[in-house]
Amino acid sequence: MSGLFDDAARRLRSNPGALCAMFIILSMVALTLIGPWFNPNGGEALDWSHVASQPALQSAHWFGTDRLGRDLFARTLQGTRVSLAVGLVASAVSLLVGIGYGGVAGYVGGRTDHVMMRIIEILSGLPLIFFVIFLTVIFGRNEYLLFLSIGAVGWLTMARIVRGQTLSIRQREFIEAAVASGAGTARIIAKHVIPNVIGPVIVYATLTVPQIIMFESFLSFLGLGIQEPRASLGTLIAEGAGEMEAAPWILLVPGGFLAVLLLCLNIFGDGLRDALDVKER
Repeated sequence: MSGLFDDAARRLRSNPGALCAMFIILSMVALTLIGPWFNPNGGEALDWSHVASQPALQSAHWFGTDRLGRDLFARTLQGTRVSLAVGLVASAVSLLVGIGYGGVAGYVGGRTDHVMMRIIEILSGLPLIFFVIFLTVIFGRNEYLLFLSIGAVGWLTMARIVRGQTLSIRQREFIEAAVASGAGTARIIAKHVIPNVIGPVIVYATLTVPQIIMFESFLSFLGLGIQEPRASLGTLIAEGAGEMEAAPWILLVPGGFLAVLLLCLNIFGDGLRDALDVKER
């Protein structure tokens, strides 16, 4: 396992596009964490003397302000932090559910696998956005429940990937040796199956983060996601869309942050996929 990741790290270091994307992502994460320390304006502070003011580096509001006089730089950093948190937490939830479900289906096989995969096919045929809306209506528009709701409906593809990988290794010699030694099903799945499918899982998890960020932004744009006074990038874009003609920077600043973040996450995910591709080794 260590040899796989050592070789993957070497391949990743030889990919300048992926490294550049990773550097930009880490820079954006650092900026969302330490940016408020360098910007004296809070995300919720109202400056009525600078309502919808244009971006200006010599001004107290570097990226301008919105229609309520709130600093757009601070609001965008806050929104980026929330969007990243949604992407990471929801991806972690879908990762845990998908690994457990797909590992059991692929290893046990037979009727159990058949029933479990039919359940996935039924759920895949339904619009996932309605599940999230349904859960939001039942439990309320709580920020943390939104994380769990998106993650709870985003595990289907992950389960398929894990199941396929498990089917390909369950007849391998080390699995047969574990069975012969008396190891139980749960122990074999946890100790032998999951560690050997972790490569594709990591790649898909990396590519899932931007998908979930985009999904949450879409929900927030519709008014079903993060609510005021909190803000995500989707919330800020929805606000900016209404001011596009009079104050286009209110839309362009959070929209630019979202575009760069999604682009870099996808480039890094592609680079990580190439680095972990065993066919290339």
